Amino acid sequence: MSTLTGRRPSGPAPYRPPRPSPYRPSGLTWTVLRLHRTALYVWGAALLTVVAALIWMHAIGPDARAAAGDCAASDFLADCGIIRETAADKIYAYGLALVSTCVTYLMYAVAVWAGAALTGRELESGTARLAWTQSVTPARWLAAKLAVPAVLLTAGTALAVLLGDWTRRAGNGELSGGWFITNVFISSGPVAVAYALAGLALGALAGLVLRRALPAAAAALAAAYVLHEVLDRFRMSLWPAETTTGRAALQFPHGALVLEHGAVTGDGERLSTSMACVGTDSAAALGKCVERSGLTDFWTTYQPESHFWPLQLVESGLLLAVAGLATAAAFALLRRRTA
Repeated sequence: MSTLTGRRPSGPAPYRPPRPSPYRPSGLTWTVLRLHRTALYVWGAALLTVVAALIWMHAIGPDARAAAGDCAASDFLADCGIIRETAADKIYAYGLALVSTCVTYLMYAVAVWAGAALTGRELESGTARLAWTQSVTPARWLAAKLAVPAVLLTAGTALAVLLGDWTRRAGNGELSGGWFITNVFISSGPVAVAYALAGLALGALAGLVLRRALPAAAAALAAAYVLHEVLDRFRMSLWPAETTTGRAALQFPHGALVLEHGAVTGDGERLSTSMACVGTDSAAALGKCVERSGLTDFWTTYQPESHFWPLQLVESGLLLAVAGLATAAAFALLRRRTA
């Protein structure tokens, strides 16, 4: 009757659920962000701190360059080290070192968090099985657990690396040390992102295997440590080094990492640790040094600075392979347990 007369029926209006905003995460993405909001806040605060510090150091970079001089103008790294120790802006150098250390060892924190909170705690408390009963398959649950942190880690770590390189170019990159130093190498390229993703995958796998927070955190930390130390030990073997012989071996390029240096005596004996005549300036002085030392030949094996990017890409590929294998093992284990 009310419809025919055009009047609205009396009583409360029927309940209509609000439509989700297209710009707001929903479903599993929102669940992961909500459940791990403390880690998200910590990550955001740390990233903002690093960004602010790098922008500030970029601003004082020209002053640091003026104080330390241009190390690239030195013939030998030792001379640049003397300049740095006596005249460099300490705040700039220490700031770069601190940021590089944080980015380098981010893998450990990510691995511990992933093992303890991302998977281990939820399996231990039973919240994971509760989620699986709410029309969420175990595979989708794990995919969301890995994808959301992976996106945030990739974006944040890449931003820190790019800003770090920007800051080094504004000042004097040599103030943070040679490119081959562990902290400088990892924090200066895509290998930093690969380390973070490998730590995430290893931590998630440890949580699924042990299903308890504290043991999973310890196992993830141990796995991250082993991976980090193995790659750090064999990093310079991931790309063929260059070898020079004769007197040219005594004047290796600036910024190169010398892996081996040796000489041959007049009796034909090979000395693999001899540094005689290295750094001799003039040809006349070099000839006198060779005659006086009784050496007949020299060789030097080194990694030049031009090998930075090949080494970065090879190590990043190895880390991403580890992350992929750990992720595949995690899905296989979850599928077998929840079949």
